[in-house]
Amino acid sequence: MAQERQNFPRKPVASAKAIVGGTEGLPYRFTVLTNGLIRYEYAADGVFEDRASTFAINRDLPIPDFRVVDKEDNLEIFTDKFHLRYDKKEFSPSGLSVQVKGNITDWKSMWRFGGGQFEDSMNLGGTARTLDGANGKIPLEQGVLATTGYSSIDDSRTMVFTKDGWIDGRQKSAKVDGYVFAFGFDYKQALKDFYAVSGQQPLVPRWALGNWWSRYYKYTDKELTALMDRFESENLPFSVTVLDMDWHWVDDRRVEESGFSGWTGYSWDTKVFPDPKGFLKGMHDRGLKICPNDHPADGIPSYEDMYPEMCKALGRDPKTGDPIPFDITNKDFLNAYFDILLKKLEDDGIDFWWIDWQQGPYSGIPGVDPLWMLNHYHFLNNTRGNKRPLTFSRFAGPGSHRYPVGFSGDSVISWESLNFQPEFTATASNIGYGWWSHDIGGHMQGYRDDELATRWVQLGVFSPILRLHSANNPWNAKEPWRFIPEARSAMNEALRLRHRLIPYIYSMNVRSARDGEPLVQPIYWKYPKIGSSFHYKNTYFFGDQLFVVPMTSPRDKVTRRTGVECWVPPGRHVDIFSGQIYDGNRTLKIFRQLDEYAVLAPEGAIIPFDAADSPRSHSANPEDLEIKVIVGADGDFMLYEDNGMGAGLDTVEWATTPIKYEQKSGTVTIGPASGDFKALPQKRNWKVTFVSLERNSKITSSSDGHQANECEAVTSTVGTSVSVTSAPVTSTITITVKSNTSSGPVLRIRDAMDDDVYALIAHAQMEFDRKSAVWEIINDREKPLLVRLAGLRGLKIDENLEAALAECLGADSRWHG
Repeated sequence: MAQERQNFPRKPVASAKAIVGGTEGLPYRFTVLTNGLIRYEYAADGVFEDRASTFAINRDLPIPDFRVVDKEDNLEIFTDKFHLRYDKKEFSPSGLSVQVKGNITDWKSMWRFGGGQFEDSMNLGGTARTLDGANGKIPLEQGVLATTGYSSIDDSRTMVFTKDGWIDGRQKSAKVDGYVFAFGFDYKQALKDFYAVSGQQPLVPRWALGNWWSRYYKYTDKELTALMDRFESENLPFSVTVLDMDWHWVDDRRVEESGFSGWTGYSWDTKVFPDPKGFLKGMHDRGLKICPNDHPADGIPSYEDMYPEMCKALGRDPKTGDPIPFDITNKDFLNAYFDILLKKLEDDGIDFWWIDWQQGPYSGIPGVDPLWMLNHYHFLNNTRGNKRPLTFSRFAGPGSHRYPVGFSGDSVISWESLNFQPEFTATASNIGYGWWSHDIGGHMQGYRDDELATRWVQLGVFSPILRLHSANNPWNAKEPWRFIPEARSAMNEALRLRHRLIPYIYSMNVRSARDGEPLVQPIYWKYPKIGSSFHYKNTYFFGDQLFVVPMTSPRDKVTRRTGVECWVPPGRHVDIFSGQIYDGNRTLKIFRQLDEYAVLAPEGAIIPFDAADSPRSHSANPEDLEIKVIVGADGDFMLYEDNGMGAGLDTVEWATTPIKYEQKSGTVTIGPASGDFKALPQKRNWKVTFVSLERNSKITSSSDGHQANECEAVTSTVGTSVSVTSAPVTSTITITVKSNTSSGPVLRIRDAMDDDVYALIAHAQMEFDRKSAVWEIINDREKPLLVRLAGLRGLKIDENLEAALAECLGADSRWHG
């Protein structure tokens, strides 16, 4: 087996100092992996499993502090987070338990072996293998978080890896192998423990964070090239082109005569791609990566180009014409599959594969799921040439986070499907799975709804991956120019925004791989003691600086805006696009027009953007950067960049640029950059935008400690911007907002009446006389806000208009207080 497929980081054998039992014929063994994670095993024959499993690849962890009380008929293990008790008999609910310390619920948080319906019902969920055919919410598998403060993973039946990197099924005798997480309210630490034993999320290539184009459609090379050129001419950036199954022979006489369906294929259809290498080079010249679809289940029929070579490698007679069955658990087949069948195509220019396995969990080795095999070995194989690996496949169970990116499957086109996807994406982080890619816009069936399609693309901007896709239907396509002007304009801006956000998302990608912090996180991770954080499952944190409120329902007929009820986390927050300011730790309904999206940042937030209005399709480190800053608290951000080489964190040559904001002095400090300067432009143009800064603020800038000069500031409805041009990346830039207060700059107090309310009423689809009545009540500034809102209630106006007015008037208590 090729070296790259044998070697993956793993340390499956725990230190003997962390183990209790398992010697001298004892049928039980416990391994204290962290102070909040313990492995429990029972083997009547006294033979235990020390090989890496699909879930657990690292058990040789730093030994935590723990204490053991071992008596003749019972055993106890204590850490600062749990107390395990065991009666030394065959595991049972009454004989094996783990008490979580802290009494986080109204009753004792105690895990018992066997779990049961109670444990399942309190689990906060993980993810699912697929969204194929889903039209809205579906059941989810279990995650490692639960409101009880504990959870467990049964690892008794998963496949294991041998020393040489091959796989095996579990030992045939009945054995128990499980893990208990005891975390209390520390949800983030539970996930860090999960990553410690199961491996960190890999570093995703920068180019994967741009827009992906995909469509189930029989393109010719000229059609697809012309389409990508059309995107470029429309200033719509893309970084990945996905080829669905029609890149290979499907509707061909040879396929028909073979008795196969054409579902599987490894030979270019030269009627539509007469020069595959030339086509692939043309895509690469345009800054695009290529990902073709592979449905591998049907194996290799005799008409495939590589059939003779595959037969030779596998000792088969090609003259028989017998198809080569797909058997990924056969080592000879696996080696030929990667080193002959796929390598020829990869040498021609294919960058990575879309593994579309849909045939279930069964293989030639009991307990070995072919999807696991495909995910694991495709990902390792993609490291050839020190390349940063990527694969595109389905979720196979705990541990799948090691093989990004996830393909969620063919969802139905509906508002119900859109409304479930934010929750589905965020909840997947509860099982460490942080890189889902959905069919943006939905895949199949459903109906034409331009508003729905627009909201889906906007959600894609704030998803791990933005990949447009659709079924093989002439009426179902995702090019923005196919939609009405209002939708087209909003989609265009969304696709451009995604590429503008790459500096931020890529830095969060580094954080994810290094610190065990997925890009998308449920808000209860940070606020587990506040009940409201569990109620609004569609809202989430996007990196550590942004809070997203997805627009997943249609506009109402009166305000012509989408309204979404949400809970804003504690602390003052600012919408980075509109400048609207919100008090925190409160529930309200947020409204947005079709070209708007609710993305909030707390005081002290720093968000880097590519400063280009229309970024190019390639994802190179930009020369022009915009930094959005929310004043009100100290903040810092580390901008990570590199040259794209290196398979993982330890092999990348980093270039880092620190960005800090000090509230008291009102100073933003950028740089100096350090590390691999070859990855960066020599000079950069910086634009710093203070979102919703108090107007008429005086701003100065200096470089490398030279005398500060007053800047020419540009003020818009969103904020105040200043620019520093042609600054060497090695320089230190300071930009200071002068303030009349000792506590530093402040967010401006927007006049809700002038900035928001008048436009809302003017655009409302309602009787003109009713508009006048509403304005008369709302504009009576002599009366307290609550009195005016009560007056609105008395008018019995549309409930959405009333809620939208309440949002404008009550968002920032400083205005009405």
